[in-house]
Amino acid sequence: MTQFYDFSVSKQDGTSFSLEHYKGKVLLVVNTATGCGLTPQYEGLQALYDQFQDKGFEVLDFPCNQFKQQSPGTAEEINTFCSLNYNTTFPRFAKIEVNGKAAHPLYQWMKEEQKGAFGKVIEWNFTKFLIDREGHVVKRFAPTTAPEKLIAEIEKLL
Repeated sequence: MTQFYDFSVSKQDGTSFSLEHYKGKVLLVVNTATGCGLTPQYEGLQALYDQFQDKGFEVLDFPCNQFKQQSPGTAEEINTFCSLNYNTTFPRFAKIEVNGKAAHPLYQWMKEEQKGAFGKVIEWNFTKFLIDREGHVVKRFAPTTAPEKLIAEIEKLL
C-alpha cells in the first residue's frame, strides 16, 4: 500500500529529496502561489507551524504556477516574498504541477486518496492535504478553508 513516504520531490535547488524524512510526523501539504487572492493564508499556515511544530507537525509548501500563473517567480523570489511578507519558516520545495499529464506523482496519489469538490482535480491554489503519522491522507481541504479552521483536525492526529 502506497504511503506519503514512498515519494521523492525536488528541493528548490533541483536535488531529489525523499519524503521519508518526514516519517512519523503529521503533515499539511499545500500547493501555494504568491500572487493569488488566497496568498494571505501564508500567515495562517505559519501560525499552525509555530503552534504545532514542536509536537511533530510540518507544513510542506509546494509552489504551483498552474492557476493563472500566480506563482511566476524563481525559488529565490518566492522565498524572499514569503519571508518579507509572511515570515514563513516552514519547508518549501521546487515548483510543482498538481494537475494534468505533468502532475507530480505525489499529487496524483493524494488526489486519488482524497477527492475534492471537482473529483481528482485540484481546484485552485492553497488546496490542503492532511497526512497522518503513518503516511496516509486523512483529509483534503478546499483552497478557501482558512488554516485556523484546521486546528481541531490537526490536534486529533498529534
